[in-house]
Amino acid sequence: MKNQACFTTLFPLRTCVCLVVSALLLSGCGTSRAGAKTGAMPATNSSASYIAALGGGVIGTTPGLSIGKADRQRALEAEYRALEAAQSGQPVVWKGADVEGSVVAAAPYQVGSQNCRQYRHTVIVKGQESIARGAACRNANGTWTPLT
Repeated sequence: MKNQACFTTLFPLRTCVCLVVSALLLSGCGTSRAGAKTGAMPATNSSASYIAALGGGVIGTTPGLSIGKADRQRALEAEYRALEAAQSGQPVVWKGADVEGSVVAAAPYQVGSQNCRQYRHTVIVKGQESIARGAACRNANGTWTPLT
């Protein structure tokens, strides 16, 4: 009888735990005004400003790389996502019409008070692979500045 009573009291607890875990997982899907602290982009700034802060990214310095504006935007968004949130060594993959690529960021390191990361961007256009390497540091406002 004691075990049966324990089961009936645990079932609502299990349900409650599932709901709480689900709510926590879903809460990561939104943006936050405290983006610099949480790693998410602040809701007050558009993603375009974060991408623009990268300049041309490392793909912008790749000689002979000719891709369209929309594909270049996808590539820069992948660079931002890799720098901002990807685990070390995990590729952020993107794909365009006739081009595809992946960005792999290394482990973060400190330069003064800034977090910085080295990264590699591989772009494949019509079977031709181009690899660019670079590093960038995160600013207090959440943007990343490439190191030259």
